[in-house]
Amino acid sequence: MSDNSNSTLNDTAKADAWIRDHRDCVKPRYRLDYHVMPPVGWMNDPNGLVYFKGQYHAFYQFYPYSSEWGPMHWGHAISDDMVHWKDAPVAMAPGSTADRDGCYSGSAVDDDGKLSLIYTGQIFDDGDIKPFNTEFSETQNLAVSEDGIHFSKYAQNPVIPAAPSDNSRNFRDPKVWKHDGRWYVVIGSSTKDNEARALLYSSADLREWKFESVIAHSEGKIGEMWECPDFFSLDGKDVLLFSPVGMEPEGLKYHNVFQTGYLVGDFDYASGKLQHGEFEEVDRGHDFYASQTFEAADGRRICMAWMNMWQTPMPEQADGWAGAMTVPRELHAVDGQVRMTPIKELESLRGPVIADVAAPLSNDQVLAAPKENRCEVLFSADVPADGNSKIGVSLDIGTDHDVSFTYDAALGRLTLDRGGEDGVRAYDCGKLEKLDLHIYIDRSSMEVFVNDGLATFTSRMYPATAATIKAVAPASGLNGKVRVYALNAMR
Repeated sequence: MSDNSNSTLNDTAKADAWIRDHRDCVKPRYRLDYHVMPPVGWMNDPNGLVYFKGQYHAFYQFYPYSSEWGPMHWGHAISDDMVHWKDAPVAMAPGSTADRDGCYSGSAVDDDGKLSLIYTGQIFDDGDIKPFNTEFSETQNLAVSEDGIHFSKYAQNPVIPAAPSDNSRNFRDPKVWKHDGRWYVVIGSSTKDNEARALLYSSADLREWKFESVIAHSEGKIGEMWECPDFFSLDGKDVLLFSPVGMEPEGLKYHNVFQTGYLVGDFDYASGKLQHGEFEEVDRGHDFYASQTFEAADGRRICMAWMNMWQTPMPEQADGWAGAMTVPRELHAVDGQVRMTPIKELESLRGPVIADVAAPLSNDQVLAAPKENRCEVLFSADVPADGNSKIGVSLDIGTDHDVSFTYDAALGRLTLDRGGEDGVRAYDCGKLEKLDLHIYIDRSSMEVFVNDGLATFTSRMYPATAATIKAVAPASGLNGKVRVYALNAMR
C-alpha cells in the first residue's frame, strides 16, 4: 500500500481551526519571547528535532484543546536559524488503529528527501486517557511527508508492533539515526521486573525492523523506566542520553520528580552493547526533561528539552497554555562529561547593552533592570582568595523571595534558589578560581551556564514585577565584570 493511506488531515485540520479560534484568548502574563512554546494549550516533550531541506523543524507533544495534558498530537515549529521560530500546522493527531489515544514521542529523519516521523502510538485499555494511567499498549509507527508540513501515516503501521517478551508495557519514544547505510532506533523500555533499559533495533527502510540488543540497562541503580532515549557520537565518545523514572534523591542529586542524564562510553555495533561510565545528570535545575538532540547543518550536536517538570505547579495553565522548550544548546564531551553551551546563533537576539559594569562589584549592587524580564547576562569574577565567600547574582522579581544563583567557595557548591517550597537545586562542583556565568532570562524562565558548560541550571520562575538584577558579593567587594544585553523577541 502507499504511504499516503490513512491520512490524518481531517483531525489535524480540526486542531488547526481550534488554534486559530482560541490563540487570542491566551493571556501574556508569563509568555516567553524567544523560546518555542505552544500557541495555545499544553506542550511537553520535544519531538522530531531535525534539519530538513534548509530549515530546522521542532515538533512537540501537544494537546491544543486545554492547558491540561490530553490525547497527544504533534505540534510543529520551523526556523531558519534555530532561534527565530514560526508556528506550522499541526503535524499529527491521534485516531488511527495504531494510535487511537495518542501520538506519543519520537524522532524525525530525512529519508531520501522525505521527512519521516517515527513515533509511539498509544492505546489505553479502558479508554481512560490520562497521564500516568498504567493500563496501555504501545507500538512504534511511521508518518511521512514530501513537503515537511503535511504528513500521512503509513498504512501498515505499526512498524514495530511489540517489545521483547520479557518487556513490560513501557515501550516508547523511538530515536532513529543512520550508521553505515542502515537505520537504527533506540527505544525506552523496562522489563516485567521494573528494570529500566534501552532497546536497539535496525532496519533497511524504516518499515521492517529487527531487534538487535539491549544497548544498556539500569543495573538496579538508574530508575525503573527510561523515557526519551537518545544515542549519538560526540567528540570521539558515544552517549546515551535519557530521562529515567523512579530515582530517589541521593544527596544533592535527583531532586526533580523525574531526572535527565547520560551515560558516556564506547559502543560496539557488532555486539550492540555500550561500555559506559556512571550516570550523570545533564542539567541541575528544576525544569529540564525529555531532552532530544539533532545535528545542525554544520554537524554540531544540538540539544533542546522540555522546560517544565511533571507533577509540579505551572501557573501559566490559568492563562490558557503550558510548557516551553529550552534554548538550543551545543553539546561537547569533555573528560567523560557532556557539557552544554548556548548556540552562537542566539547572539542574533541581542539588542542594546543595558549594563556594562566593571570591578569592584559590591553586594546588592544593582546591575540592570531589563524591561519585560528579557535579557542575556554575562558575569565573570575571580573567586576571592579567602575561600569562604559566596558570589553570583540575584533577581528581585517582586515576590517573597529573590531568585539567586551563587557559588559558595567554602563548600565548592553551585546553588540555584528560586524560593518557595522545593526551591533549591545545588551541585558540588569543587574548587573554582573563576566564576563565569552565561544567563538567559525570558519572562518566566532562567537558564544558567557555568564555566563553559561545567554545569547548567534550567528553571521556570513566575515574577510579579520586572526583574532587578543585583550582585552577590562579599563585604570586601568582588573583582568582576558584568555585561547585560536586552534581547529582542523572536516573534
